[in-house]
Amino acid sequence: MSSIDSPLNQQIHRLYSEHHGWLQGWLQRRLGNRCDAADLAHDTFLRLLARQVAKPLGSEPRALLTHIAKGLMIDRWRRQDIERAYLETIAQLPPAEVPSPETHLLIVETLWRIEALLRELPAQTRDTFLLSQIEGLTYAQIATRLNVSLITVKRHMRAAFIACLSVA
Repeated sequence: MSSIDSPLNQQIHRLYSEHHGWLQGWLQRRLGNRCDAADLAHDTFLRLLARQVAKPLGSEPRALLTHIAKGLMIDRWRRQDIERAYLETIAQLPPAEVPSPETHLLIVETLWRIEALLRELPAQTRDTFLLSQIEGLTYAQIATRLNVSLITVKRHMRAAFIACLSVA
């Protein structure tokens, strides 16, 4: 039996055949856009394929597909929010200072990675990091504002910097 005819590939093919149309319709009703629904349905099955290496499908494939697709929709909305905020910011720049389309994509991708990183940090670590990096507070000021010790602030900052390095 070739790898193309493996039981896993047959299972994925059957799952795709039986549920792709349903999933795309479900996504289209939520997104209101056929092209985005097709993209997310495709991405859902790619995620499923990547997941299949480690875990079995389970008895409720539509529940799993819905779970994966919901996560992808949320990611898409977050990315759109980031891009919208970026576009609003650069709209205030003089035309000569507006980044090129290539730079635009790189900046939005970087902002997306930063947002994902911040979302994954524990709340107090994220708050500590943002107070330092965005508001420019000293560690002592952060400790006072958050009512924690200076060593706790340093511990949170260390964790945040390590997280930043991990995605660099």
